[in-house]
Amino acid sequence: MTSTQAHARFTSDEARWQAVQSRDQQADGQFVYGVKTTGVYCRPSSSARLPQRKNVVFFDTAQQAEAAGYRASRRARADRTAAADERADLVARACRQIESAQTPPSLDELAAQANMSPFHFHRVFKAETGVTPKAYASAWRARKLRDELGSSVTSITDAIYTAGFNSNSRFYEASEQLLGMRAGEYRAGGQGAVIRFAIGQCSLGAILVAQSHRGICAIMLGDDPDMLLRDLQDQFTRAQLVGGDAAFEHLVAQVVGFVEAPSVGLNLPLDVRGTAFQERVWQALRDVPAGTTVSYGQIAERIGAPTAVRAVAQACGANRIAVAIPCHRVVRRDGDISGYRWGVERKRQLLEREAITQP
Repeated sequence: MTSTQAHARFTSDEARWQAVQSRDQQADGQFVYGVKTTGVYCRPSSSARLPQRKNVVFFDTAQQAEAAGYRASRRARADRTAAADERADLVARACRQIESAQTPPSLDELAAQANMSPFHFHRVFKAETGVTPKAYASAWRARKLRDELGSSVTSITDAIYTAGFNSNSRFYEASEQLLGMRAGEYRAGGQGAVIRFAIGQCSLGAILVAQSHRGICAIMLGDDPDMLLRDLQDQFTRAQLVGGDAAFEHLVAQVVGFVEAPSVGLNLPLDVRGTAFQERVWQALRDVPAGTTVSYGQIAERIGAPTAVRAVAQACGANRIAVAIPCHRVVRRDGDISGYRWGVERKRQLLEREAITQP
């Protein structure tokens, strides 16, 4: 059942009352009901005692119920806590099912195991993890592949099949996206891969810019140029790190210019490497206009995972492409400027600079 179909199913008061009587979990999120005699509202599957039909009024959202003067019942709050624990346990079991399967299970198989419809399971899984079951399975396969390729006793072919790919051809179609390079290069710690880099200075201190054949793979800020280089070396232990030539120095100048004046923009390809969830967060960050800020919670809502605030913060901390993926534009809900990989003071300066340079 799609969200449109679910919404259409519960549009009439008669259908809604039937859902309340049967405590239909698929109706949760489609409407709430208020009880006139108590002044409280509940979700359709609430375990609260059923009221008389004449005392029930329906609202499309909890916000509408509260605007009409109703409040969430104590039982509803207890139900939400119990339901949240149950959902977390259910999704955890589904994750283990994905991880232990030889090949990724289908949505229908996962939903059947959870005793849910595919639509409802998909929505619950995404709400808990921030990604779809398919994206979680892809990220798990990528992680498993990296682990297998990191083993010196496993052949590349064995690693491909152990990670859940049914054929070499299917793997090699996706290998660039999964690893950022060919499997043999990844196994060799990036041996054969060429990463060009240069270290310069900007008003925020030392800056390192690195580029693979796919695009800019790192923009790092710091006080110690040697520390920045060691960080890059840790990412590609056996890659060929090549100091940038004159053409590359021009690219670095573009990046520095962007840091100094964000309004000029940066139209350069990026080599973004992360989990499915991280990449969704980073894309949402790139959609935040210069001169504005958002909270971690707002980013979580924009990617369709409103409960994944902590995971959003972790994704911001994992970002290695400063400024171009503007994690500095994310602040706490109260507006506090904190939590930046390259230092809170640099974050403050970037925000002040963007505010000044905006028309």
